[in-house]
Amino acid sequence: MNNEHRSDCPINLSLEVLGDKWSLLILRDMVFAGKRHFREFLRSEEGISSNILADRIRKLMDEGMITKSSDPTHKQKAIYGLTEKSIALVPVFVQLGVWGSRHLPASEELSVTARVLDGGGPAMWERFMSELREEHLGTPADGSTELGGASVAATLRAAYEEVVAGGANE
Repeated sequence: MNNEHRSDCPINLSLEVLGDKWSLLILRDMVFAGKRHFREFLRSEEGISSNILADRIRKLMDEGMITKSSDPTHKQKAIYGLTEKSIALVPVFVQLGVWGSRHLPASEELSVTARVLDGGGPAMWERFMSELREEHLGTPADGSTELGGASVAATLRAAYEEVVAGGANE
């Protein structure tokens, strides 16, 4: 058994990287909300403190889940990016979102993304991951990112906005 880990079980190893209260939420915000700057993460509705955020970002970088680069528009800002390891979590996020929306008191507006991705199935997840690769890794999209003329990200945003607008009309 490796001395750095409790065990070599793949679930244990995954939880050692992602099992704290904040790491998946930081990655969620990068994947689904397009957050890339430290201050943007601080505005999450869950209310992470700056010292905890800095610690989790450092841990995610150490694990190869995110990268940090200088923001060319502001010398004191950094831009955080997803890596292939974190982009590969999209199916996990979909399943967590679907499970939470079915079994927990999740809001409609925060459940719609998981439902749309679940309905689109693995082909839609792959298109979304391709879009994320293009945005974060500079990898050209494979050409299948278009979904009826709109990107998957735009489709998800439109579904969210439709639910929010419907709630405003009630």
